[in-house]
Amino acid sequence: MNTSKTLRNYLKIPGKMVIAPGAYDGISARLIAEAGFEAVYMTGAGTSASKIGQPDLGLITLTEMVANAATIVEATELPVIADADTGYGNPLNVVRTVREYERSGVAAIHLEDQVFPKRCGHMEGKQVLEAKEFVQKIKAAVDARRNEEFIIIARTDARAVHGFEEAVQRAHLYVEAGADVVFIESPLTVEEMEEIPKAVKAPCLINMAGPASKTPALQSEELKRMGYKIAIYPAVLMDAVVTCIRLALKRLKQEGISWDSQNLVGPQRLFEAMGLEAWRAYEKKYVSGKGGG
Repeated sequence: MNTSKTLRNYLKIPGKMVIAPGAYDGISARLIAEAGFEAVYMTGAGTSASKIGQPDLGLITLTEMVANAATIVEATELPVIADADTGYGNPLNVVRTVREYERSGVAAIHLEDQVFPKRCGHMEGKQVLEAKEFVQKIKAAVDARRNEEFIIIARTDARAVHGFEEAVQRAHLYVEAGADVVFIESPLTVEEMEEIPKAVKAPCLINMAGPASKTPALQSEELKRMGYKIAIYPAVLMDAVVTCIRLALKRLKQEGISWDSQNLVGPQRLFEAMGLEAWRAYEKKYVSGKGGG
């Protein structure tokens, strides 16, 4: 299945916006699919938190990110949009980054113009490359892909460093360099959010990082009305998981019981959500000797 082509086709549908909740492992990816969404966003912050237990400060490596991307792809047939940070080096590193992510099976990646080591787009203290330097990274990414449908998303963090107009100017340059989608990180007002899809002559992605982020939190219908083609929600499941784990541990510590019987998933329903029936079908066909042939 060419999920890059699927995602490209979504981008061509007038008035359509793809909502991609943030996944950080196989469980979260499967539950996103189960809920009926059309795409998955592999969050870099979530990957760093879940895989190495560290904040989003550029500490996680290319190989760790690609390995997680492959896990998420294996868990769902949905198009996966993956965070590829800064490309993990110069344009030569970007070539390898694109090819490794392509091999993992993701439909798209986004590359950002921060100086390495990067940090979360909603943290203070970001620095960005010269625009012409990042243009070369985008050109390298476009040339490196082997599947012409593979989607390159150019993210700029210049809004927080040089202002809104500079961010829009960079977006134009990155589209000219071959980026398929533009991602201006951290617009600060609703007015800025409205202006981006009007100003940029390419599909635009918006990051709904949560109510505590720098960008106003709007309803998805409002984002679609503004003209965005992709909305990512990187923290929606991480927030839920951290909250629920803390509650479960508090209950165990204080009450000596580790579950809430009213909301218990249990092993059977968990395994079913993880694809148990498909594996039982394989077992029946190949292991029990009833598959014929």
